This record gives sequence, C-alpha cells and structure tokens, in this order.
Amino acid sequence: MFLQLCCRSAIFIQSSSNYVPMLSHDELFSLINKKPPLVENLIDPEIQVQPNGIELTLQRVEIHEGSGSIAFDNSERKLPQTKAMDFDDEGWIHLPKGSYKIVFNEIVKIPKNIAAIAKPRSSLLRCGATVETAVWDAGYSGRSESLLVVFNENGFKVKKDARVLQLLFFRLDKEVGKGYAGRYQNENI
Repeated sequence: MFLQLCCRSAIFIQSSSNYVPMLSHDELFSLINKKPPLVENLIDPEIQVQPNGIELTLQRVEIHEGSGSIAFDNSERKLPQTKAMDFDDEGWIHLPKGSYKIVFNEIVKIPKNIAAIAKPRSSLLRCGATVETAVWDAGYSGRSESLLVVFNENGFKVKKDARVLQLLFFRLDKEVGKGYAGRYQNENI
C-alpha cells in the first residue's frame, strides 16, 4: 500500500516502512547536467526545472483513428493508428472536446535508482483539459507519449512547445536489478 505524505517542503511516498523522497530543483539540475542526462532536449532548463519537477513540452498532437485493445500478457495488445494534427502558421492548434495522443520534445533517461510520475500543469486544468500518464519506470529511456483529454465543451487551444506536464522524480530505496525493458523503451528517438 502506498501513501503520499507532505512534510514541510518535501513530499514522500511511503511503501511499507520506507520513505522515498521526491527530488527537488537543485538535484534535478545536477541530474540533467550528468552523462547521460536525466532529461535532454529541454527548451529552457531555467523555466522547465521547477522546485519539485521538470516540465515537459508539447512536440506534436495526434488523433486516434481506430480502437485499441489490451490483454494480460500483451500478446493481444493492439494500439490504434494515430494521425498527426497540424499546427497553424503561428504554431497553435484548436482541439475539440475529446482525447488525443501527445508526444513530448524532451527525452527522458531514468536511472535504475529513480522512478517518476507526472501531473498536468495547473493552467491546463483551469482550461478544462488534463494529461493522463503512466509510471516512468526505473531504467526507461525515450521520448514519452501521454493522453491529452479536453473536457471543455468549447475545446482547448494549445501552442507547439507549450509546457503541459510536470514530471516528478523519486529516488528508490535501492536500485532495481532489471530496469524497464518493455516495448516502449527508446520510443520516438
């Protein structure tokens, strides 16, 4: 069972009796300057590295053109076809209510002693939209994809390179023996 706790300025995830601290600004900056960097292709690290995470920016938006399916062992997994949507001459795109696959500009390279989760930027939520994500496992590397959901009946307008998501990193109590090795390893690189 996991429990999220706030203690002064730090956030911890509790698993059994262990507390896993969330990485903060200075450590994140240190990790993006290492080889390999925790996150690369940042547009502006001074803006994107926040007190408690790193903001990811929008590279492209795709619309689903069919249905998908998953099963227990992935042998019957079928991802739907998607089609990239075009930004206008000024870099904007208007999205009607619905769901969209988005791809980020940044490439994430998570070491085996760190994992990450993500939250949408609060400005996105205030516009009636959100980003749904999965866990960024220890050992994952790639240019990630997420689901942008527009709930606003009037739609939502977003510009290319907009900061849409904040990735929160947690140091594990010990390094995993085998890091992420699934289908999405090194995706979109």
